[in-house]
Amino acid sequence: MNVVEIKDLNVYYGQLQALEKINLIVREKDFLAIMGPNGGGKSTLLKAILGLVPIESGTINILGGSNKKKRHLIGYVPQFSSVDKNFPITVIEVVLLGALNKGLSFFHKFSEEEIKKAEQLLDKVGLVKLADRDISKLSGGEFQKMLIARALMTEPKLLILDEPTASVDAKSSQDIYNLLGSLNKEMTIIMVTHNVMAISSNVKELACLNVGLVYHGDPEISEEVVNSLFGCPVELVAHGVPHRVLKEHQEDNHVS
Repeated sequence: MNVVEIKDLNVYYGQLQALEKINLIVREKDFLAIMGPNGGGKSTLLKAILGLVPIESGTINILGGSNKKKRHLIGYVPQFSSVDKNFPITVIEVVLLGALNKGLSFFHKFSEEEIKKAEQLLDKVGLVKLADRDISKLSGGEFQKMLIARALMTEPKLLILDEPTASVDAKSSQDIYNLLGSLNKEMTIIMVTHNVMAISSNVKELACLNVGLVYHGDPEISEEVVNSLFGCPVELVAHGVPHRVLKEHQEDNHVS
């Protein structure tokens, strides 16, 4: 089954074209990483899938229906930098917010079932002991796991993450990838990254995006594709995190 089908997608911000003729298929239980330079349209593509930006032309279908009608089947984890870490709220309260489908209500009372479900998800991501901790006391990796738990509250068929390891250390990054690898057994995952070396061995397919789709296929890509993606020769350096990018790449060496 195709979870996501994008055909001839064009998106503009005013006169600036952000996405050009994107054709992309994501199948059930796939784990797709979208890679590209800053300003290449990665986050715009996610927002288009989520129905958060208007499209000039083309179509986006989720599980056989329009993306807006199937929005409830998508779990979304935003960029770390877009969330206020200083907001006075606990970890479990953030996760419970994922159960609110029609916006925040100050008078909403969460059911015992919803609270139990939030606790189970925190256990699943390894944060159940931190349920009552203020979010300002979390590390970067803990914060990201909390956001993943929140996205799982609706039991999504598709999980979308925007730069999930951008603000965490190498160990936390690998912990998050291990978690995503486990979740991928249950759902389809689309992840955006700007870091070439952040592509985990759990990733099954790679899409290289720079306004247009430069490459889509096996996560082991050639140096030529990377150079075409960034528009110039790129030097890659390994940092000890298990990854799979360039076929010719060797651990602790570089390709220039």
